[in-house]
Amino acid sequence: MPPPRYLHRTVDAPLDTLLGGLPAIAIEGPKGVGKTRTARRRASTFFDLSDPATLELVGGDPARVIAAPPPVVIDEWQCFPAVWDHVRRAVDDDPTPGRFLLTGSASPAERSTHSGAGRIVRLRMRPLSLAERGVSRPTVSLAALLSGSRPAVRGTCALRLADYANEVVAGGFPGLRQRDVSVRKTALDGYLDRVLDRDVPEAGQSIRRPDALRRWLTAYAAATATTATFETIRDAATGGSATKPAKTTVLTYRDVLERIWILDPVEAWLPTRNHLRTLTVGPRHHLADPALAARLLGMDADALLHGRTGGPAIPRDGTLLGSLFESLVALGVRVAAEAAGARVRHLRTAEGKREVDLIVVRDDQRIVAIEVKLSQTVDDDDMRHLRWLAERIGDDLLDAVVVTTGGEAYRRADGIAVVPAGALGP
Repeated sequence: MPPPRYLHRTVDAPLDTLLGGLPAIAIEGPKGVGKTRTARRRASTFFDLSDPATLELVGGDPARVIAAPPPVVIDEWQCFPAVWDHVRRAVDDDPTPGRFLLTGSASPAERSTHSGAGRIVRLRMRPLSLAERGVSRPTVSLAALLSGSRPAVRGTCALRLADYANEVVAGGFPGLRQRDVSVRKTALDGYLDRVLDRDVPEAGQSIRRPDALRRWLTAYAAATATTATFETIRDAATGGSATKPAKTTVLTYRDVLERIWILDPVEAWLPTRNHLRTLTVGPRHHLADPALAARLLGMDADALLHGRTGGPAIPRDGTLLGSLFESLVALGVRVAAEAAGARVRHLRTAEGKREVDLIVVRDDQRIVAIEVKLSQTVDDDDMRHLRWLAERIGDDLLDAVVVTTGGEAYRRADGIAVVPAGALGP
């Protein structure tokens, strides 16, 4: 069968811009998000280092990579970490733009390589956002919101709650999402099995009890979109057992799963200006794709729509579907923010009285604040945290948005934008 049609990726435009001005770019992200296909479309020469024969050739003669016609794509570069330094030195000798594209789905545990700073620029690639999936037409641009111009907010979106639940479980892995539902479930199970059985050891981490790692990852999935402490997640994973993994073991789980980009937490926003003094520093928990969380918890779209909750108990505000919907929105915002050169954080005061789900931060530290609501409509009470933040930081708030499951994008009389999730794009 012919390969599926290439879906335009938000990362395409910034990647082409970087290739036109820089000699080497590393595209990094979890397996299956489309890094290889995106890079290969731009390649004159392709080396797949996950192939044993190619790995042996390159290991025996790394110079063949440097001498190959550019652009040279080095796929799964972490299989032969020394190639990073070979590329770095080649760039030092000849900084002609567009020479190398490296793709990787893991960071070696003990990288003996130079950081590549100033020579190899990293670009993050995530699973397909709603805007990239083609299930709706975005009419509101995050880049425009970040401009500070308070652009007009208009447009309609046909997606409804059941559609969003289906998108949560379908996921954003291009090779998996178009399959039959039962086949996709099996494929996602296989993906998770590979992560735990192969990718973790290949990342240089020996796990003595893989079953304990799976239970911990399931508890982490149950903590999606919360700021639960790692102690809470550990306790949930062990089901109240008196025998719990040591803190160092839990940190090992977290670190290795972040190295292979399966965990994708949203870090806390700590503004450099002295507007706010009581913010917490804990992350908001997310997996690379909410479909992985749903699968770990044994939830399909119907179960989510009926308010069921799988897996270990983790305290949360609202339903599991609400948490996974927030994770789906967070994925899209991060994809769009990456293309706009911005970062995504979250805000929570130490006492937990004030929270803003997503804070999109420009280089000058001015922000767009985004709340996510699993609702078709919003009222003044839904705006209270955004209004509070506006009072605290004034002009540093470029725009404020509530993302919903509704059908219309518009601005309220108070200036806050209300945007259906399917209408928000890059």
